[in-house]
Parts: sequence; structure tokens; C-alpha cells
Amino acid sequence: MWKTDHASRGLGMRLEAAGAGHARLAMTITEAMANGHGICHGGFIFALADSAMAFAANQQTDIDVAQHATITFIHPGRVGETLVAEAAERMRAGRSGIYDVRVTTQDGVLVAEFRGHTRTLVDRGAAEATDGRT
Repeated sequence: MWKTDHASRGLGMRLEAAGAGHARLAMTITEAMANGHGICHGGFIFALADSAMAFAANQQTDIDVAQHATITFIHPGRVGETLVAEAAERMRAGRSGIYDVRVTTQDGVLVAEFRGHTRTLVDRGAAEATDGRT
């Protein structure tokens, strides 16, 4: 999934680890990500957390997408800092999943807490068997 994720790579995210139910991504805050207060715009922090959830959720054969998510901002991110998003699966049942993502600075300062819900669109194995899509 990483090679076709143009959004995450385009924002400068780096996939550091991923496995069934967990993932870690990092992103360095650039000047282009700073809002009018000179701190990281919350949308970029949300995007980092959302991408971490996506990689944690999509290590199985299913195609999972975000259905709902909330984020609480704790501490501002500053230009030049590297943010690290650690995603962990909390529950997966049927077509639903719940993931918690903790976003910190490279020094471990808590920046945000994110909770996301995923929904399975299609079983990738079944789709490949019927029409060859991946």
C-alpha cells in the first residue's frame, strides 16, 4: 500500500513500522505546514494519525478505510520538529475496527490523541479471485 499512497508520501511521511494491527509513521513539520500562529496546522497532524491508522488496519487481506475519527490536540507541533504517530488496533469485529493513535514529538512530548473507526469495503482476496483488482 505504501508505494501507491501518494498523499502520505507527498506530505513527507515516512513509514517506520507496520504489522497486523499496528503501525508507526513519522513526519517532519515544514514551514508550509504552519498556520497563522506559526504552529503546525491541525489538519496535517490529523492526516498523519489517519495514515498511521490506515497502515495498521490494512495489513490483513481486507481493504479498510476510515469511517469516523476524532482527535484531541494536546500540545502544538513546531516547524522543524518530527512527529511520530503510533497506531494500535483496539478492536476488530466483522467489518468494523477501532484504532487509537498517539502522536508525539521525536522527544516523546504528547501532541495529540486520535481515535478512528474503520470499515471494511471488500475482502481483497475475494476481489482478486473475481476481477483481478488489487
